[in-house]
Amino acid sequence: MFIDSELSRRDFLKAAARTGSGLATVSGMAVLGRSGRVVGANDRVQIAVVGLHGQGFAHVQEYAKLPDVAIAAVCDVDENVLAEALAKVEKMGISKPKTYIDYRKLLDDKSIDAVSIATPNHWHSLMGIWACQAGKDAYVEKPCSHNLWEGRQLVRAATKYSRIVQHGTNNRSSPGIMDGIQKLRGGLIGEIYMGRGLCFKWRDTIGKAPVEPVPPGVHYDLWTGPAPLKPFTRNRFHYNWHWFWDTGNGDLGNQGIHEMDLARWGLGVEFPRKVSAIGGHFLFDDDQETPNTINAAFEFDLPNGKRRILEFEVRHWMTNGEAELGTPTFVTVPPGGAPPAPAKAISTYFIGDIFYGSKGYLAVDDNADSYKSWLGKDAAPGAHMTQGGNNWANFIECVRSRKQENLNAPIHEGHISCALVHLANASYRLGRTLHFDPDTQQVIGDDEANRMLRGSYRDPYVVPENV
Repeated sequence: MFIDSELSRRDFLKAAARTGSGLATVSGMAVLGRSGRVVGANDRVQIAVVGLHGQGFAHVQEYAKLPDVAIAAVCDVDENVLAEALAKVEKMGISKPKTYIDYRKLLDDKSIDAVSIATPNHWHSLMGIWACQAGKDAYVEKPCSHNLWEGRQLVRAATKYSRIVQHGTNNRSSPGIMDGIQKLRGGLIGEIYMGRGLCFKWRDTIGKAPVEPVPPGVHYDLWTGPAPLKPFTRNRFHYNWHWFWDTGNGDLGNQGIHEMDLARWGLGVEFPRKVSAIGGHFLFDDDQETPNTINAAFEFDLPNGKRRILEFEVRHWMTNGEAELGTPTFVTVPPGGAPPAPAKAISTYFIGDIFYGSKGYLAVDDNADSYKSWLGKDAAPGAHMTQGGNNWANFIECVRSRKQENLNAPIHEGHISCALVHLANASYRLGRTLHFDPDTQQVIGDDEANRMLRGSYRDPYVVPENV
């Protein structure tokens, strides 16, 4: 059961800070639930970045720009990635951080104030929970959970231990997008009835990869963590883990969570009442398990008795854009033996959200930190704005101030948006519409769906029942 007497839906959504006490268990180790080191006005926040491949090193680069942050430690289960990251850090001219392979040992370091988690999806919630139990604040990459239940456990942990936990939906810190959301709230396009999320990215086949020995320097058991331990293949490892259910959530939970979060934010809704999704893995015969094309629809009840609809679509190959959303890539294709032809713009992906109302429509381009609007039956250009922000800087500001209410992407909001991803994937995998109870956070009358949304764990990497 998802619901319990310890945390009502009202308490969950409020996410009010409560100080935890007593002993918590971190993979069999007792860790004191403590308030953490008090960061003084002149102190630098000591942060550890966990997971350094791809987006993880982007975390290092972002924190290195902030004057009130020291990168105290880095952690990765692939010693090859760890060595490459250290070499890059040295070139950046910043102090050499401590290094860890096992995240649990990093948590024992009381000098570290916060962790920034950029591991594969199946580790996000557990690492976030352990951080809270160890008295450390956490920045948790999107999606904050691999299944719905563990996301709720992460919110519980953040609340119980009074931790600052930011979700990696960066667009929530973009002034350009914030202004667009405010315009929606202010009635720019009238009464909003629908939002549409677009995740159109050029995704080629991953091919088929044979089973092979684990590469030297890779601690594969630690990498696998909570997931079932499968034979090693290159496709199950760096990046392509996104396309396997044991470790990823498909593009709906990879790129799509950004647009899903924006769509829900713009619509001003929380959990849906009804979810239905269809799709498939088209064109390619390869190792990928998750769909590369999916269409999902969500229905929300409003307090005034009205409803709102959220449509979401993932496309993986050739496609058109919508509402001027898209990022063109210029390529030069030389004819055989002739001088290069003029560069041609080929739009490789379109990511963003479109909101429809009684007076017009508004499109948010989350890649460009911007929005545009079109008003009236003649679609006359309306308000627009472009301005980027910094989600990491907002996190650090709140770590210092201890004001959870100032987080732009608080973990309870991240959990609700990720829940939509998990519900859509479950509907797709089960082949049926799901009717959801927002109060219990369970699918009504569908034990199979609830088991799928609960997940399973491999000892000792288990998300605790009681955080």
